[in-house]
Amino acid sequence: MAFWSSTSVFTSKVPRKILFMFTLSLSVTYLFYSLMSCYNSLQFPLQENYAYQGRLVTEETTLVTLREKLYSSSQGFTEITGAGGPAGEDHAEAEERTVEWIRTQASPTKSAATAAAAYRTGAPGKERRDFSTTDSDLRVNCTTDYGEKKLPQAIIIGVKKGGTRALLEALRVHPDVRAVGNEPHFFDRNYEKGLDWYRDLMPSTLEGQITMEKTPSYFVTNHAPKRIHSMARDIKLIIVVRNPVTRAISDYTQTLSKKPEISTFEVLAFKNRTLGLIDASWSALRIGIYALHLESWMQYFPLSQMHFVSGERLIVDPAGEMAKVQDFLGLKRIVTDKHFYFNKTKGFPCLKKPEDSSTPRCLGKSKGRTHPKIDPDVIRRLHKFYKPFNMMFYQMTGQNFEWELQEDSGSRGPQD
Repeated sequence: MAFWSSTSVFTSKVPRKILFMFTLSLSVTYLFYSLMSCYNSLQFPLQENYAYQGRLVTEETTLVTLREKLYSSSQGFTEITGAGGPAGEDHAEAEERTVEWIRTQASPTKSAATAAAAYRTGAPGKERRDFSTTDSDLRVNCTTDYGEKKLPQAIIIGVKKGGTRALLEALRVHPDVRAVGNEPHFFDRNYEKGLDWYRDLMPSTLEGQITMEKTPSYFVTNHAPKRIHSMARDIKLIIVVRNPVTRAISDYTQTLSKKPEISTFEVLAFKNRTLGLIDASWSALRIGIYALHLESWMQYFPLSQMHFVSGERLIVDPAGEMAKVQDFLGLKRIVTDKHFYFNKTKGFPCLKKPEDSSTPRCLGKSKGRTHPKIDPDVIRRLHKFYKPFNMMFYQMTGQNFEWELQEDSGSRGPQD
């Protein structure tokens, strides 16, 4: 009875309007903190598919001509063996796969029209998918910085020593791109750890932002296309390509910096230099047979989901190449020429903020190494070796990278 009387005295002294406002403010405060605690409702809009634009091989005569070049060349295409095969394959397997691919592509019995139809549909193989994800799987793990960790919507899959690091760093300037700095190597080395482990490596993103990663070795990994397709069949793939001769020399230069005792480039490039037999099982050379690797990806993904960046143009016109990449990803063109500064000492562009006049941010010391001097005759033979494969790559992608005009390559080239 005493309690109710004291309550009556209190309420009689405090106006009802003040009590109402006090109660309302507490309710609003509680609602605000409840909403800010987690962004479970955020969703990343699926990027629309781009129209198929690639020009594929459509005439049998093209393949017949290629076969004549492959088997009549003095480079010894039909006898490709040697040490130093690519990672994940033994020497015999690398030799068998490369030679079989050359013979298959050169055979006029394989209909290019049939291959083109398969490329357009992007139909996956008959193998069972290892992982299956839905749209909800891409939106989990609410974090304390008001974002979500998602599986990537775009991946830079290659190629090694083509300029992938430069491209990634330029993309990370864009406010709508969140990317992992280190290479996860999930689809080639850590696949058994599972998608949850992979997703946990990703940075948190908000609505409208794209999650990305780059691992150049994916492009030459046999199982990577199938595994990535199993994760997200609508994913966008970026491939940075470069003159395969210059790329091979850059690859060798990196290895030489770590293992000074290795043989010379000329020794590793040939099985028998006198006979002109090039050792295409050496990973530094095999990576540059882009058409071979691209065929594996086109069994799972259409060209509309792939974008090819020229490593050479990324050096001379970084803003132009970045404009194309941003368009491909459906992003506003924010990274422009204001973000680049050409460093004459390193020989490639550096990044800077457009409003910042301080020293530009360049790639590390491991980028832009001076290439060793290579015998011009070796460079000429390698250009002759790659030419038919380059022609096929141009036809598959519908782009002419004009590497045949760079037969004096061998000096410093694009970074990465």
